Amino acid sequence: MATASQQATAPAITQNPDIRFLGRLLGDVIRAYGGEHLYRQTEYIRSASVDRARGVDGADLVDTGLGALSLDDTLSFVRGFMLFSMLANLAEDRQGVEAEPGADVASALARLESHGISRDAVLALLSDSLIVPVLTAHPTEVRRKSMIDHKNRIADLMLLKDTGRTETEDGEKIDEAICRQIALLWQTRPLRREKLFVADEIENVLTYFRDTFLPVLPALYGRWERVLGARPQSFLRVGSWIGGDRDGNPFVQAPQLEFALSRGGQAALAYYLDALHALGAELSLSTELAHVPQAVLNLAEGSGDNSPSRQDEPYRRAISGIYARLAATYVKLTGGQPPRPSSLKGEAYAMPADLRHDLVTIAQGLASEGDGALSSGGALGRLIRAVETFGFHLATLDMRQNSDVHERVVAELLKVAGVEADYAALDEYARIALLRRELGNNRPLGSRFAAYSEETASELAIVHAAAQAQRTYGPQCITHYIISKAESVSDMLEVNILLKEAGLWRATEQGKPPHAAIMSIPLFETIADLEAAPKIMSAYFGLPEIAGVVKARGHQEVMIGYSDSNKDGGYITSTWSLFKASKALEPVFAEAGTAMQLFHGRGGAVGRGGGSAFAAIQAQPKGSVQGRIRITEQGEVIAAKFGTRDVAAVNLEAMTSATLLASLEPEGISDRDAARFAGAMDELSNTAFAAYRDLVYGTEGFKTFFRQLTPIQEIAGLKIGSRPASRTKSDAIEDLRAIPWVFSWAQARVMLPGWYGVGHALAAFEDKALLADMAQSWSFLKSALANLEMVLAKSDLGIAARYLPLVEDQEAGAKMFGRIKEGWAMAHDGLLAATGQSRLLEKSPALDTSIRLRLPYIEPLNLLQVELLKRHRAGEDDPRIKEGIELSINAIATALRNSG
Repeated sequence: MATASQQATAPAITQNPDIRFLGRLLGDVIRAYGGEHLYRQTEYIRSASVDRARGVDGADLVDTGLGALSLDDTLSFVRGFMLFSMLANLAEDRQGVEAEPGADVASALARLESHGISRDAVLALLSDSLIVPVLTAHPTEVRRKSMIDHKNRIADLMLLKDTGRTETEDGEKIDEAICRQIALLWQTRPLRREKLFVADEIENVLTYFRDTFLPVLPALYGRWERVLGARPQSFLRVGSWIGGDRDGNPFVQAPQLEFALSRGGQAALAYYLDALHALGAELSLSTELAHVPQAVLNLAEGSGDNSPSRQDEPYRRAISGIYARLAATYVKLTGGQPPRPSSLKGEAYAMPADLRHDLVTIAQGLASEGDGALSSGGALGRLIRAVETFGFHLATLDMRQNSDVHERVVAELLKVAGVEADYAALDEYARIALLRRELGNNRPLGSRFAAYSEETASELAIVHAAAQAQRTYGPQCITHYIISKAESVSDMLEVNILLKEAGLWRATEQGKPPHAAIMSIPLFETIADLEAAPKIMSAYFGLPEIAGVVKARGHQEVMIGYSDSNKDGGYITSTWSLFKASKALEPVFAEAGTAMQLFHGRGGAVGRGGGSAFAAIQAQPKGSVQGRIRITEQGEVIAAKFGTRDVAAVNLEAMTSATLLASLEPEGISDRDAARFAGAMDELSNTAFAAYRDLVYGTEGFKTFFRQLTPIQEIAGLKIGSRPASRTKSDAIEDLRAIPWVFSWAQARVMLPGWYGVGHALAAFEDKALLADMAQSWSFLKSALANLEMVLAKSDLGIAARYLPLVEDQEAGAKMFGRIKEGWAMAHDGLLAATGQSRLLEKSPALDTSIRLRLPYIEPLNLLQVELLKRHRAGEDDPRIKEGIELSINAIATALRNSG
């Protein structure tokens, strides 16, 4: 955005040559397409803001420059700063700013070997492991997919430039091609005109599977096979909630679930067909020159490929037959023709395992001669791994619904069937007894001749759609049913009742134990829920029919929620409650004789469990991972972590290596220290909880203060997701979704959910030496404080104070803001004292540079946002004001990176 001479005055910008290069091109584009006047205005504000960030005199120049902008210029200025932040993110990702040393499988193996843990032990763990990032449609991605696509094309061109090339394969100069993509970004509308539908969210996420996961995961497995010296089972898979998550989203119903699976199946099968087509061109082996095993010859003879030119090429003929069968599978599962139909007739594959069998036959044939080099790895090996990993369904689709809905639906089913007139009036013991009786037989409660409410009919339709999906795509397409607001054993049994309606729960028959084709999974979200989790799971496992199901499956999942527990109790209490619940659940599962699989419901912001996944996984209590973990990936985090293949590979490798270390590395502290540290954390958590609850839920008028200080009203109107901002029509903080709660505080630069209450706890804790010891040697607190430090560094209460005029009751607003400032100061001072630093991020120079780079670009956006909010709330109806607010939200979120 600046010339070379102007950039020389900004040390943070000159740190990264990619940022310098891309910033210069963006400046050229603004001058060329926005005009010299806009370019000079932008440069004036940018320079003034950089000077203010560096402490140079003349701080008021930023306000002077912003005040001179017309509404049209404001929109263009915000777009320019947003694009700089997007390009800076790209440059940092290329330089590995957020990558962590040792976050790869090879380094994890070396660490484990230093503790005497062999590779055989690692392979034994991986033989029963499951590591799953689960993509969700949580609405925190404010950028249109078109913007992300242009950014990714720039990333690809930068990679080409790294090789020393000056031209693309098409003969275009690389620098000119990058400039052209930036110009396209400049002229691409950043905001959505229409609200997203569920189908849009499904299509958006499919691009990540097609462009990233399908090619990256098989390549990663190839790397790990070389590192491990053996071929592990496909333990790393990808899941999705998009099309199955109905909690608070009335637009997700049976048709959306069917559409999600159909489009996923299309993407997976199309990828396999393309890979087979390429293999057919590659495997030109002739029987005149190579020995071909009979199994391959049989495939060739049964293929129907009788082309005279390929009579001596059995591998090509065999692949033609496999291709024909897979094309028939595509037609059967999707109802349409594949992009490249087969000229041969083939019988559709019944299951992915049948396709894999034929591919393995080809691989074994290639391995039968020479040194086996033709079968080891390569395109065929990657295709086999892809089929193992993605099947015919692409991603395992989770179902999720609120327990209140289940209760109403089951109550209606029981009433209409004449079993129980008032299920809701029963106490927990009576409910359990009734539900167990119903689960003990295979008679459905529902009848196609009965009339049900719209809600009950919809819920029945979706479980029947899930059953049909398993018959169509295989049992791995849907395996998990998440229960939001799970507070009792009956909440879990109600899901099994609904599954029974579609034949997905089968009672004991002929001596066989009950069978559940889909697992009923509680989501414990609030602080009270987390505390009750071990008791609930113990009671659940104590039911004989459940014990039989769990024993047959070999594991049971529990989901723990970061977002709502944080909104309920504040950052440190949420983090500690999650840790304690995980630890307390472990002996419950051990007694039940089944493996524990925790599903971590994390978001992007620290207030929603964000931060380093590598550190967070390692910080889990020992015994709570054991090779099995699922983690949600939400909103803008999906593009940040999986937007390009290189970045995705780094993040998937980090998740895998952290899981190995958390599962096998010995505890880093003694039992005595663990007990001391736990006692200290209880004290810290109690103090922080009291301070947080007193401010957020105990202060009269705080709800109004929050809604007026932050752009929550305007965020609720953004077209960034298919779900409403609140689960109900209530405006209470308790009913607000955690995402807009966190997102709003981030926009105003307060970031309160990520730190408030911690300062009170650190200040009140008397044993400062113990605190310093914990911060230094305990991975749990080290990770928690690192995330706290990041969010403190990204917050700016000086900027936040500029939002205070938006609060109608100025006196009450000033008092509340004063409490917030005091809390921030205590958190800041307490963190520095505990970590032994003189300033924030002193020990994290790369992250410090990254944040400092952005500060001069975020501040003017905040100042403009405040002025636009004032005019909007005063009743001005110029559409450019609303557009400017939404653009500023987009730009600030892009600059902060993990704000939602």
